[in-house]
Order: sequence, then C-alpha cells, then structure tokens
Amino acid sequence: MRATLLSLCLLILLLTPPLAAQFSAPEQAVLQELDRKADAYFGVAKRIWDWAEVGYQEEKSSALLQETLRAEGFTVEAGVAGIPTAFTATFRSGAGPTIGILGEFDALPGITQTASPRREERTDVHAGHACGHHLFGAGSAAAAIAVKHWMEANGVSGTLRFYGCPAEEGGAGKVYLVRAGLFDDVDAVIHWHPSDGNSAHAASSLANKSAKFRFHGVSAHASSAPENGRSALDGVEAMNAMVNMLREHLTMESRTHYVITRGGEAPNVIPDFAEVFYYVRHPDMAVAAQNFERVVKCAEGAALGTGTRMEYEVIHGSYNLLPNVTLSRLMHANLSRVGGVDYTPEEAAFAAEIAPTFTTPAGEDPARAAAAVDSFRVIRKGQGGSTDVGDVSWVVPTVGLRTATWVPGTSAHSWQAVAAGGTTIGQKGMLVAAKTMALTALDLFRQPATLQAALRELNEQRGPDFEYQALLGDREPPLDYRD
Repeated sequence: MRATLLSLCLLILLLTPPLAAQFSAPEQAVLQELDRKADAYFGVAKRIWDWAEVGYQEEKSSALLQETLRAEGFTVEAGVAGIPTAFTATFRSGAGPTIGILGEFDALPGITQTASPRREERTDVHAGHACGHHLFGAGSAAAAIAVKHWMEANGVSGTLRFYGCPAEEGGAGKVYLVRAGLFDDVDAVIHWHPSDGNSAHAASSLANKSAKFRFHGVSAHASSAPENGRSALDGVEAMNAMVNMLREHLTMESRTHYVITRGGEAPNVIPDFAEVFYYVRHPDMAVAAQNFERVVKCAEGAALGTGTRMEYEVIHGSYNLLPNVTLSRLMHANLSRVGGVDYTPEEAAFAAEIAPTFTTPAGEDPARAAAAVDSFRVIRKGQGGSTDVGDVSWVVPTVGLRTATWVPGTSAHSWQAVAAGGTTIGQKGMLVAAKTMALTALDLFRQPATLQAALRELNEQRGPDFEYQALLGDREPPLDYRD
C-alpha cells in the first residue's frame, strides 16, 4: 500500500508542470522584473506609509508616484479634474486598446501605529494607512511600469494609463475624474485593494452619499441665562436621535453612521455652532439617495424644534460597484496562477502575536489563510464598504482584486491594518496584486474579444438609457474636507 502511494505521488509530481511552465516567456519576464524591483517599490510604499497624508492633502505622496512613473517614460499630467494631487501618467505605442490602472494614496485621520504587532501609536503623524492605500498606489505603479516594459519589448500597440486617485476615503476623488471625462476613451480599468485575503470576485459594493450638517444657534451663559441661548448642539443631538429612530424604517441593507465633528467649546457656553458628518449607504445608489433625503428631513426637523438654523454641504457620493464577470474571471485565473502570500517564520510569528488582538478571533491558521486564494464568486448585491471605483465601473468595464496585505482576520480601518501594511507582509501582498494586475493587462492588450465581451456585459447591466450623473451633483472637489 505504501509503495502504491509512493508511486502515485511520484507520478503526480512528474505530471505537474513546474511553476515557470504556467507562464509564457513574456509573462515570466514581467514577473521577474516585479520580483527584482520589489524592494524598491515597497520603498515607495513605505515612504507614503510614513507620510500618512489625508485626502486632497497628499502632496508628497502624489509627487513621489508621479516622479516614479515619469522616470520610467510615462507622460504625466498633474492637477487633473481640478484636484492638485490627482494626475494621469500615460504611455502610448500606436493604435490599439486603452487600458487604465488605478492607484490610491490617501491615509485615514485619527489612527496611527508603528509596524509592530503590539499597539504602539506614532506621535509624529495624526493619520495612518489603515486601508493600505500606500500599497495600492505603489503596487499599481509597479504593475503599470512592468506592463509598459512588456509593450516596448514585444512591440505591442495601445495606450496604458495610470490614474493617480486622491481622497478615496470620503472625498470621492475618482468621481471628479469620471465627471471630467478622463475615462471616456478607456476600454477597461484594473484596480486592487489591500485586504486580509486573496480574491478576485465579481462583487459589488455599497453606494454612499455623505454630508456635513451644520447647525447655527445663539450663544449665552448656560447657567445664568439659558433662556437667551439656542443650542446648536441640541440641533445636532435632535437630528441624531431622529436618524436613529429612522433606522427602524429603512431596509435591512441600509447603513447610516455619523460623527460629531464640532460640539461646542465649553460646558458653560451654549454653543452657537455644531456640526455632524453623515454617511448614508445602500447597495442601490437610487435607494441611497432616497435615504439621504430622509436624513435631510430629520435635520430640518431638528433645526425647527430647537430654534436653530441648519445648512448642509454634500461632501461626496459614490455609485455601487458594477461587477463585470467577464473581466473578473480573467483576473481570478491570473490570481490563481500567481498564488497567495507565503509567510516566512518571522512573518508567521508576527501574525501569531497580532492575531489575539483582533475583536473577532481569527479562524484558521493565518499563514495558511494568507497563502490561499478564494474560489471565484459573483456577488451582485453590495455589502461591506463603499468606493469611488463604483463610478468608474458604470462608465467603463472595471475589474479588481484583493490580496492579503494584512494578517487574515484583520479589520480594515484598524491599527492592526496599519501595522501589517508597514511590514514585509504588506510588501508581499502588494507584489501579488502587482503581478496579477500586470498579467491581466497583458491579456487585455492581446484579447480584443474579451474587451468586446466586457463592454457588452456593461451595456446590458446599465441599460440603454443610462446617463452618468454624479451623486454629488456639480459641486467642486472639497479640497478642505479633512481640515
């Protein structure tokens, strides 16, 4: 029996092609280039991680990515769509398809952490890459550069365009790029996102509309003359109470959350100004817009009841992602060929130390989970978070993936995500993403039929009467929304 099993194992080993045989010679050249330059690209990501610049204030991060792409022969156009930190980097080599690659680089305010598995806040910055956008920007740039070199080496005609996309976290940077027509000539768009696992599902997201509600009252001494005051904070609290009652009457898929950004300065002074920042989400952008209007009604009622004046500013609005199965199957196949993230003993030790800090205990062994690639799924009803990639996906066929840049079990927007993103775990996940995106771009340049099928699928999903209109209307980019 043992001899039979041994013979069977030897037979399987002989019949299994070596890893290199899974890739053509041009593909191997692309992958080898990415491996060779991995440390340099992570150096770019690490500098962006160190700077931790928030939305629309990513001057150094944007400049570094522009410099990296310009040095490789891309033509860079900075300050596009009226946003100082937004840019495009383009390489053209004759007539052919236009493929876009998205890159992000904004950090989240109010969360800092060192690259340690223990809670160690940084004091030199007031934000952190808790969503891994430092890896997103650098990894996408790495993929774009590798694809450009492949085009040059193999005489491939077409246009490759990298989009430097600021302020994804609540600033809807890409919406302004879409509204400005910067995707009108593109045949397909590729993107990725850091995560705690590896997948390339054809998945949707939640549409999202946000606003800052500002209440104006009358200040007075809170103890000796309260009758002379009208509390702006009362307006905010009354609004929040009504919205919290409203939740019972929204569909189960709806999400509404807020933070009070200004509530007054001293307890004995009735505040004459207060502000609350709301997000309103739903899998369907039309329903999200309807829910938002109901939240506005709550604000109007709160102002009426408290004798205050209310005004609101729409900060951002983003569509739900429109999954493209044609492109997602292609990307999943490439991710499966590349494989997941393999931990060294040191990385496994990091994972073992950080895992007990998770609110929800990790399931299987983190190292095994990081190395696995999820089975392909189609998820048409949005869940989880929101992204301004949604708007892009409604105007051009779009495909994305997630890779394990964080220890499996990590929540996005957490200090644990910041920590892993500053280590070689983050670097390896970024490299998996860069390789998968690059291989997918190669396929799209070589497969016009796939591009045609992806466009047909997009047109079928959005319908013949679709006309793009941004959820945020015609407002200018809120360059000061993080001030």
